[in-house]
Amino acid sequence: MDKPRIEAAVRELLLAIGEDPDREGLQETPRRVADMYAEIFAGLEEDPRRHLKIFTEQSDDEIVTVRDIPLYSMCEHHLLPFTGVAHVAYIPRDGQVIGLSKLARIVNSFARRPQLQERLTAQIADFLNDELHPRGLAVIIEAEHLCMTMRGARAAGARTQTSALRGLMKSDPRTRQETLSLLTARG
Repeated sequence: MDKPRIEAAVRELLLAIGEDPDREGLQETPRRVADMYAEIFAGLEEDPRRHLKIFTEQSDDEIVTVRDIPLYSMCEHHLLPFTGVAHVAYIPRDGQVIGLSKLARIVNSFARRPQLQERLTAQIADFLNDELHPRGLAVIIEAEHLCMTMRGARAAGARTQTSALRGLMKSDPRTRQETLSLLTARG
């Protein structure tokens, strides 16, 4: 991450919108934004494989779900945040299960880059499918996009849902229904 270049760009942006980057309240803003961008775009420099921790268990025919994994990302169209939750479910193959906390780390690894929610959902699903080789996999993301809330439609509270289904979660209607019921149930 080229922080000095980010700082220069932020200073130029402040000038372009008619602000004085040398006034007291803005003097440190370019540095703060550069530090923030290094944090929120850290996924660009991170290999999500570093979060893999796979265990072998005896049972491999039950659905494993982790719901409400918080995520924060930046819409690549407007560089405004979208925030929400990811839900992940999978049916292990040959007893191969992943550490539950690793699912949250993998979600955040992909979220910490300029994104589209649709792509983010597919990237998480494809990565887990390729690494775990589960019998079935589902990823659902629900998020609110500030590019819809603050500007344009100004549709505060509107939430976007995306899903990516692989294996049995996609091909078997009963498994699909059970999985979607588990992942979208409230309370």
